[in-house]
Amino acid sequence: MIVYGNSLSPFVRKTLAFAAEKGIEVELVAAGMGGGPPQFKLASPFGKMPGFKDGDFLLCDSTAIITYLEAIKPEPNLIPNDPKARARTIWWEEFSDTIAVACMGKMFFNRFVAPKFMGREGDLAAADAAEATELPPILDYLEASIPASGFLIEDRITLADIAVASPFQNLAVIGVQIDAARYPKVTEYVASILGRPSYAGWCAQELAMFKAA
Repeated sequence: MIVYGNSLSPFVRKTLAFAAEKGIEVELVAAGMGGGPPQFKLASPFGKMPGFKDGDFLLCDSTAIITYLEAIKPEPNLIPNDPKARARTIWWEEFSDTIAVACMGKMFFNRFVAPKFMGREGDLAAADAAEATELPPILDYLEASIPASGFLIEDRITLADIAVASPFQNLAVIGVQIDAARYPKVTEYVASILGRPSYAGWCAQELAMFKAA
């Protein structure tokens, strides 16, 4: 199986971590931002990361790919079967993909992607505004929601945790630190999830890339 994209994308990173937690071996092939092999364009007609290939089956969108991976390898179960737990898991993924990424993406794109990969100055005012006004409510919500177990759903690792933690790595890459005194549960939670083997290797590579850029 092939995942097309770059792990700096929170959507690609989430997909890679989900596959690793499932015990599914995938190969990451560089693609995105106008680049990549022809198969990437076939898998993702609009050039969005990640793309995916399993034999002759092509697919794009992290949620769609994760749905496929969960279906072909039901165990370990990372999307709960209990209706309420399942619905909450999907909510947390949506929260991450739309609310968290929208905020953190402004910071990451304007401070890192635009100057390092596109050769132009980012909108630093937009990045600063996102950090000052959009990020705190997200952190407040998480701080109030994380259970004592350190997992969002069923006191075990699920897609909810994999999805929510992913964009926080983008903050780490650009050197944004969460205030541990104000958000102790969020700080510990993010470190715990991103420290899992499914994430740790990718995160280390990304931080090394940032230092070299």
